[in-house]
Amino acid sequence: MSVETINTLVVGAGQAGIAMSEHLSQMGVPHIVLERSRIAERWRSERWDSLVANGPAWHDRFPGLKFGDVSPETFPPKERMAQYFEDYAAMLKAPVRTGVEVLKVERHRGRSGFKVTTSEGVIEAANVVAATGPFQTPNYPKIVPASDGIRQLHSVAYKNPGQLPEGAVLVVGAGASGSQIAEELQKSGKTVYLSVGEHYRPPRSYRGRDYCWWLGALGLWDEVKIKPKKKHVAFAVSGYEGGKTVDFRRLAHQGIHLVGLTKSFDNGVIHFEPGLAENVGEGDRAYFDVLRDADAYIEEHGLDFPPEPEAWKLLPDPDCLTHPIESLDLKAAGISSILWATGFTFDYRWLQVDAFDEKGEPFHKRGISAESGIYFLGLPNLVNRASSFIYGVWHDAKYIADHIVTQEGYRTYEKS
Repeated sequence: MSVETINTLVVGAGQAGIAMSEHLSQMGVPHIVLERSRIAERWRSERWDSLVANGPAWHDRFPGLKFGDVSPETFPPKERMAQYFEDYAAMLKAPVRTGVEVLKVERHRGRSGFKVTTSEGVIEAANVVAATGPFQTPNYPKIVPASDGIRQLHSVAYKNPGQLPEGAVLVVGAGASGSQIAEELQKSGKTVYLSVGEHYRPPRSYRGRDYCWWLGALGLWDEVKIKPKKKHVAFAVSGYEGGKTVDFRRLAHQGIHLVGLTKSFDNGVIHFEPGLAENVGEGDRAYFDVLRDADAYIEEHGLDFPPEPEAWKLLPDPDCLTHPIESLDLKAAGISSILWATGFTFDYRWLQVDAFDEKGEPFHKRGISAESGIYFLGLPNLVNRASSFIYGVWHDAKYIADHIVTQEGYRTYEKS
């Protein structure tokens, strides 16, 4: 039986895979993109109903296509984001095959390239780009046993407040997902406890410019001027309800009970780490750093941006900060469900090549892996802060496509 061959196989047809296809096409590299479900599937079915993009439409897009039906300053809803990538793929005539799952990738022995086993047969490829993104396997600590009778779900499975049983909710994780979901649940009438750990809390906008603009103006997308940051710190920014700054004091005064980092569970009681006020204070410091840098930039460049003195004011500390809750008896508090907004881990079991470090994480430089011919795209900090965002992944894909073309030149070189 004949085996299909291709120069480059791209795995995943989300934002990373579509960006990769564009640059490979422009450079004349024969390729196919395999997607086990639909284009941009995670936007469609693995997010909650009210989710919107975390950046405005003028920014959260690729250079080749604007949102014709969405105001530039609007945060597009998830369905519109999925449609955007489907439209983009159609515009490119991208060679995307949906409903095809990649089961295993392994290097050929005695010759170059890879054998790719899929749900529809075998493909041989000189290069494989893993464009499956950062949101692969839901990750949460197994602190509360399933046998305890508390409904537990990860944010990837959450759709809307009506999905949860009657009773209060503990939301664990206060990044972009957790903070938005907690506010939505509280506004639906539920009693909500929000477990807050270390986080980075920037302003949604300041002096007439969105934070995405300030990231570019201040060199923070490229991290040229940024101070060293801790790994795995939650990024608390949101386009929810038209875009507003995530403010934990505001959420507390609104009725959400802030608690510290979730630590342990025993005999129906959940315990929290100390340091809630310190973590909120550290988030405030990061917030004010952006305001100070923005003011300095405006002055340095002589810009006529309107002042925003209200942005410098903090609400009074709520009682949950000054008298933190150290533990909660779930039954006494009426908590019937726990929602874990604690991020994701990688799942590269299908990629059976020597491209990982001792921790099982991708070993690469700018997406070029330790295994020649294997590439990663769409991962956090692949190149810089922008890498896992729509804006950044397009530029990262261009670099990888250029590398593939360069390596192809070496492979096909013949001495004259």
